[in-house]
Amino acid sequence: MSPEVLAALIAAAAVIGAAVIAAVPAFLSLRRRTAVEGETTRDAMAEAMEAIGSRFDARINDVRDDIDGVREDVARVREWQAGHDAEHLLIGRPPRGEA
Repeated sequence: MSPEVLAALIAAAAVIGAAVIAAVPAFLSLRRRTAVEGETTRDAMAEAMEAIGSRFDARINDVRDDIDGVREDVARVREWQAGHDAEHLLIGRPPRGEA
């Protein structure tokens, strides 16, 4: 290997080494900042998911209340229908649907 090629290789290695050494602090700073931003993003996502979960819980409770209301209405209609059918039996007419 000629002395010029050897000198060029040493110079290239020195330039690469200097670039790596200069980049390490910037890389570490970026990594710390990314970690903080990642944590902030994680916290924001957790809060958003918690808000969505509470909205779903509220909506599920509303639907349960609606279902309970419908069940109560159906029970009232069945009671009325049973009483109405009993009235028809007492007065001697067959209930609706029976001829």
